[in-house]
Order: sequence, then structure tokens, then C-alpha cells
Amino acid sequence: MRVADDGLWRTTTTPDGPATVRIAVAAGVVRVSAWGPGAQRAGSAVPEWLGAADRPEGFDPSGHPLVAELHRTTRWLRLGRTGRTWDALVPAVLEQKVTTVEANRVWRELLRLAGDAAPGPAPAGMLVPPSPQRVLDVTDWQWHRCGLDGARRRALRAVASVASRLEPEVAGDSPTLQRRLRSIPGIGVWTAAEVVQRALGCPDTVSVGDYHLKNTVGFALAGRRNTDDAGMLELLEPWRGHRQRVVRLLLAGGPRRPRRGPRYAPTDYRRI
Repeated sequence: MRVADDGLWRTTTTPDGPATVRIAVAAGVVRVSAWGPGAQRAGSAVPEWLGAADRPEGFDPSGHPLVAELHRTTRWLRLGRTGRTWDALVPAVLEQKVTTVEANRVWRELLRLAGDAAPGPAPAGMLVPPSPQRVLDVTDWQWHRCGLDGARRRALRAVASVASRLEPEVAGDSPTLQRRLRSIPGIGVWTAAEVVQRALGCPDTVSVGDYHLKNTVGFALAGRRNTDDAGMLELLEPWRGHRQRVVRLLLAGGPRRPRRGPRYAPTDYRRI
């Protein structure tokens, strides 16, 4: 994705092929342009990307004054859905048990290695996420050069081999997709949650196992400096059905726990 003067640009895979989409807003009107074999399908999905399918009407924020205030002041928040499991799954696997900086670096290296040039007049350097077959074609020594460790490498190859059975039109709703994902070696509850949040806009599934999230929620809702996953889910229980919506509200405007500890030193797997 790229934010430019003429709008927001995003590339995506589709069943029809790759696509580039530009979203521009002028005078309150959203204008969508798309290029590539998947242009029609991707362009028609933009309203859902922007949250048109989100249904916050049943959400009652009154269980906590902070949540109620954030809901009142963050009316713009909508949970979008891309409709593409593969596009969400690849970066989610790369984000497993590493820092954001390290995951982003490996993602860039993979795009440069196996991604295709974005169709149409996209900003220079934009690439389309590699197809499952392109990922399977990457050799071990190329993965090592990207800096991807063996565990994430095996997980990525495993999901690439069954990618066609993981898209929403086949896998169905959030619980079904999560069960299918967790049946694949190397895919746990955290990765499955991250995927359904992005691909399906799931308003309830929380990223259990996240390094920082449990403490962010615990500090915002209860003033706790340290919280485990069970404690986080207990705090979010009053909003079951919209727990991920509460998390997004807290991340958008809630207080953050002060970080005074040493920074985590990422491992450069290219040197191992």
C-alpha cells in the first residue's frame, strides 16, 4: 500500500489475477480506479475494504467509561474486510514471534524476490503479493537470503500448498476459516486471528498470544501494568461479539502502558 498525493494505492491478488487500486476522496466523494486482470473484482470490493459491511449497531460501549468515550469520539472507526485470505496470511506468518521491523524487512525482501510489478500507473516500486505457486518456488537458499527462519518458512510453504481452500468463498465464516487455518502445521490461534480480522473484518476475534496486546488492554481497562491473555479476555468479556472492536478503539485512542524496559534485539536470520 502507498499513500500519495493523488490518493491511496493498494495492490492485491484476486481469483482473476493481480490488480492495482487507487482510492481518492474529493469533496466527500470516494472515487475508485483499478487496473490489471483483477481490476473489476478488486474495484468492486473497495466498499468492504472501507468498512461498508461492518455492523457496529449492536455494539453497546456502556460497560466501561473509556470504551464509551472512545466510541463517541471515534465514530469514523469501521472494520474493513479485504476478502482475500492469502494476502492477509503471508504477512501474518512473517510476523510470527518477531518484531514488526524484522517482519516488514522480510516482507519487503519477499516482494522483491517473488512479487510482480503492479499493473497500471502505480507509483514506482509497487509490487503485487506473490502467488502461492511463486512462494512454493522459492528455494531454501533464497529464503535464507530474505532472512526467514525455518519455522516460518515451513508454515508459509504449508499454507501455500492449500491456499485455494482457505479463501472466504470456500472456507466460509470466521470460525470455519480459523479451524481450517489452525489445522495447518505452524498456524496457531494468533495467526488465525490476525487473518480473519483482515480478510473478514471479524469484530470479535482477538489476537491471543500477541506480545504487547494483553498489556495494552489491561492497562487501558484496569490500570494493570502486566496482564496475561486470560486476564485480557476476562476484561473484554462484557463486549463478546465485538471484542476486536473494543481492541481497535483502545489502539486508536486509549492510554498506553509506559515502556521502560530494554528494547528487544531482533535476530538477523541471514547471519545464522
